[in-house]
Amino acid sequence: MDVMPLLLLVAGSAAIAAAARRSPVPAPLLLVAVGLVVAYVPGIPDYTLEPEVVLPLLLPPLLYTSASDSSYLDLRAQLRPVALLSVGYVLFATVVVGWAAYLIIPGMPLTAALVLGAVVAPPDAVAATAVARRVGLPSRITTILQGESLLNDATAITAYKVALAAAVGEGATWAGGVVEFLIAAVGGVGVGLVLMAPLHWLRTHLREPLLQNTLSLLIPFVAYGVAEQVHASGVLAVVVVALYLGHRAWEVDFATRLQEEAVWKMVAFILESAVFALIGLQLPVVLKGLGAYEGAAAAGYAVVLFVVVVLTRFVWVFPAAFVPRLLSERIRESEENPTWRGAAVTSWAGMRGVVSLAIAFSIPLTVHGGRPFPQHSLILFLTFTTVIGTLVVQGLSLPPLIRLLKFPGRDRQAETLAEANAQAQASRAAETRLDELLADERNTLPPPLADRLRQVLERRRNSVWERLGQTNPVTGESVDDTYRRLSREMISSEREVFVRLRDLRYIDDEMLRALLRRLDLEEAAAYREAG
Repeated sequence: MDVMPLLLLVAGSAAIAAAARRSPVPAPLLLVAVGLVVAYVPGIPDYTLEPEVVLPLLLPPLLYTSASDSSYLDLRAQLRPVALLSVGYVLFATVVVGWAAYLIIPGMPLTAALVLGAVVAPPDAVAATAVARRVGLPSRITTILQGESLLNDATAITAYKVALAAAVGEGATWAGGVVEFLIAAVGGVGVGLVLMAPLHWLRTHLREPLLQNTLSLLIPFVAYGVAEQVHASGVLAVVVVALYLGHRAWEVDFATRLQEEAVWKMVAFILESAVFALIGLQLPVVLKGLGAYEGAAAAGYAVVLFVVVVLTRFVWVFPAAFVPRLLSERIRESEENPTWRGAAVTSWAGMRGVVSLAIAFSIPLTVHGGRPFPQHSLILFLTFTTVIGTLVVQGLSLPPLIRLLKFPGRDRQAETLAEANAQAQASRAAETRLDELLADERNTLPPPLADRLRQVLERRRNSVWERLGQTNPVTGESVDDTYRRLSREMISSEREVFVRLRDLRYIDDEMLRALLRRLDLEEAAAYREAG
């Protein structure tokens, strides 16, 4: 197996994503754009998107890291709008887009058109949520977009399977499709519910951080694989498990949490970067074999389908946001009032992604009887143009739209006050517990050490309040910025001494690593302590 193409993909996409952090263009869009250009550079390997790689190997860890970072409580509070988008909108888009394709493309059977509709139905909100966080969208909209992206793939994949069965001649019916959807949904949630408690028990009872992190890396694949094995939704199983484990992550050993955070940040960064680069690199594969549809006809179909996809989301989102409130007093009392600005941004944040392309690449070349699948190459081309069109047009225009609509910004001072009050309550509880422990003769400490424990609590309690104070008139730093900088300088001096002593052979490398690790942990603690 030649590893050089994989190495080029990972290294190149990571470098581009890192460069995007210093540019106004969101990383997903820059990766796609560079992929489109690089695809035709001589000597670049062919990168064909393989569904058997993307769906079982790339999708589970991406879903897991996104879901475990989500708030279970926030998602539960927004469950109704999330369900309307992740289930209702996907099915609506499947039918509307499929019907439109059937009407505008001569000779395309309705079943094949519905396959196309199911393929392009699910938005990929990775880019949308990245933009949302970057420009400071209200948390409610960000939660809804993120929740939609976690759940809509399950609906789309099930709708695709039903439409595909009808297209290839397996005699699928609407009633059968509803039953299959229910089995997939209920089964996926059920598998997640069965697995989440044992997996959490393992995480909390393994005492070796390396084993705990190995388990963490395996969890999304285990949940996905078990669910798919029983013909349930692997997507929903991964999401349920990840939400539960993320909600109870505080029960896991601190060393494991620190390692997990670093490991999963790296995994998510590499996978997301590679996935968006792969989208752009598919251009030569998609254009190959277009045949009779090359030229103006194919471009015209692509433009019309893109417009239909965009408008369909507006047609669904606005009524779904406001009509239920008009009909239900309970919804008016229990849910925050949506605004037309929020509905507009949610409608425009309907960018498609790699899941649509992966599903399109899984469409078989033939139907029952050996005949070619109707307009196979055209469906692949239209999926690709829809993904690229939504990423480029909507992705680039989403930040200006958000700024134009002038959403109220986050109240940083109110957030800091809430954090300070929470820290004060926690510190009081810790002081009470410390007094109880020190009253026991088994816990007797010399006064300087007992005072040191109290000073740590005092520093932690005051650090948040200090953020509300004035900045240094000379350096422009806040108090905790200065604290953080001085801590780093002190630790750096210690580090240099340890290295010099190692070079003089006063201590060996094993002792050096132990001392440096202790300093690293102290530096991390000082950094977190200062906020």
